[in-house]
Amino acid sequence: MNAATTRGALLAALACVLVGGSFTANSLLGDYPYAGGQFLRYGLACLLLFPLAGRGATAALRALPPRLWGRLALLAAVGMVGFNLAVLAAERTAEPAVPGVLVGCAPVVVAVLVPLLDGRRPRRQVLYGASAVAVGAFTVQGWGRTDGAGLAFSLCALVGEVGFAVLAVPVLRPLGPRLLSATVCAVAAAQSAAAGLLTDGTAWLRRPDGVEATALLWQAVVVTVVGFVCWYMGMQRIGAERATLFSGLIPVAAACTAPLVGTGSYGAAQAVGSVLVGAGVALGSGALGTALRPRRRRTLPEPPPGPGCRDDLLPL
Repeated sequence: MNAATTRGALLAALACVLVGGSFTANSLLGDYPYAGGQFLRYGLACLLLFPLAGRGATAALRALPPRLWGRLALLAAVGMVGFNLAVLAAERTAEPAVPGVLVGCAPVVVAVLVPLLDGRRPRRQVLYGASAVAVGAFTVQGWGRTDGAGLAFSLCALVGEVGFAVLAVPVLRPLGPRLLSATVCAVAAAQSAAAGLLTDGTAWLRRPDGVEATALLWQAVVVTVVGFVCWYMGMQRIGAERATLFSGLIPVAAACTAPLVGTGSYGAAQAVGSVLVGAGVALGSGALGTALRPRRRRTLPEPPPGPGCRDDLLPL
């Protein structure tokens, strides 16, 4: 791995660790209206991100064709608003481990889907690493009770996690990580407001209490502003296939932070799963192969013969 690849891997890993911590923050927002919380989160993140987008942000957005605007709307609806809604809906009739395990399969789906969309075959190394990450995510979370509805919404959460990476690929180059993050947050905030008005009427938004405000600030500033920018910067450097490998760190981070608020514990299964996730990430990203590959010994060239020395005069 060169310096750019290593930097991209570290950025993707940091983003997924922050997202994993957001699952713990979600447990503190159980009584807050869903759409209103999403609106506050993405709206505040948008206000913080747009000043960081650079001088050419307005020109870049104007030059964006309608096809890519439609992709941005789909990215926000599927990968952000829809993903969070699917997780909450799944947890109504299923234990949290069920959507967590299926979301942990996202690296395998992306490792197959992205190459096929590019007209090439999936890389075995990435596919093997993604499979190890999925098994590690399952080991960390286990499998809980569920019904048909819980399983269906968990599958929707998987679609949202895959869409968050795959749908962003064509838009990342013209917009860049900061402007892309700011734009999708603006779209997601508008979608959340519309969904709240349609479903909850005037009750879709209320003033949060102290705990809820802290959780929303964490999600907006740390998870969304820092996490989204780091994620797309990492994806820009190492590609969607390898970046999605690091989503296996989401359940690991969630398992590590859950004991801090008394919503879970970290035991032997979580430790074994964390090791599997780490091994899968190292294998799929190429770090493991680089570490195991023997270094070639540099052979120094033979020194030239000394002055006045001729090969044809050397004794046989």
